[in-house]
Amino acid sequence: MATLGQSDPDDGADGEVTLSDLQMDVMRALWGHGERHITEVTQALAPARRLAHTTVSTLLTRLQKRGLVASRREGRQLIYQAVIDEHQVRRSMVSGLLGSLFGGDAQALVAHLVREDAITAEDLGAIRKLLQEKGPADE
Repeated sequence: MATLGQSDPDDGADGEVTLSDLQMDVMRALWGHGERHITEVTQALAPARRLAHTTVSTLLTRLQKRGLVASRREGRQLIYQAVIDEHQVRRSMVSGLLGSLFGGDAQALVAHLVREDAITAEDLGAIRKLLQEKGPADE
């Protein structure tokens, strides 16, 4: 089984995780499904991506080396499962985006999304509700 903490050029020393779109699709094929054979992952990806079994195997092996996926052998087949959950990946990737593009300024990120019409009025209402539920910021 793979363990977290293995280093990779795409993983920062602070545990930051960055995944390509293809790697995210592979992880999504694992999240919420427990364990899956390579064939099941390949089939889950098939509607959007027609990848060879060997390509999916390579992707899973690389994700395992990074400590994001674990495997176990069942007969002649490897069975994979995600070691890191989607929330952790999302948090890490948004944090990286916030730091690299907005200098850590969350307000600048939100302002950008509003200006670019990436956030609707309905979205803003939901954000306001979340902020009210969260209460005043801890200082």
